Amino acid sequence: MKEVNIIKALTFIEPGPVVLVTTFNEQKQNVMTISWTMPTDWEGGIALTTGPWNYSFQALMKTKECVIAIPPADILEKVIQIGDISGEKTDKFSLFNLTPLPAKTVQAPLIQECMACLECKMTDYIEKYGIFIFKTTRVLINESCLDKKMIHAIGDGTFIIDGEKKDCRSLMADKLPPDL
Repeated sequence: MKEVNIIKALTFIEPGPVVLVTTFNEQKQNVMTISWTMPTDWEGGIALTTGPWNYSFQALMKTKECVIAIPPADILEKVIQIGDISGEKTDKFSLFNLTPLPAKTVQAPLIQECMACLECKMTDYIEKYGIFIFKTTRVLINESCLDKKMIHAIGDGTFIIDGEKKDCRSLMADKLPPDL
C-alpha cells in the first residue's frame, strides 16, 4: 500500500450516478449537473449536495422542489458542458437541445432525453453541509431511451460508464423491500 493525499478519498467514494437537476423559479427553468447524490431510504428519499455557488441553489431554496434526471451515457459530453456554465444568463435547455416536458407534482421540467426522471420535493436542508433531503413524488422511465448505461464520476475529471449488469437479487432477497 502507498499513502496518497486525502483528496484522493473522493475518487473512491464518489457516489454517482451523474444526474441533471432541473429547477423552475420565477418563470425560468434551469438545469445543472451534479454527482453528489445518494438514496436515504427505500421510500424515494434522496440527499443532494450543492451550495450558493450554483445558480440553481436559490431556486431549490425558494421552491423546495426539483426534478432529478438520469442522463444516458451517450450524452456525457453534453452533461459535462451543462455543468460548466451558469444558467443565470443562459437558457441551457435551448443551448444543449434538451426537451423540457411538464411534470405533474413539481414546477421543474422533466428532460425527454434522459432515461429516467424523478420529481422531488424538499423535506429538509442541512445548512452546515449544504445537503438537501428530497422525497421522490413521482418516477418516470423513458422506454424509448436506447442507451441505458449510467455515468459515474470519479471526482478527478474522469468517468466510468456502467457495464455488465449482474443479477444477485436471490442473494439479497431477505433485505429487499417488496415490489422493488
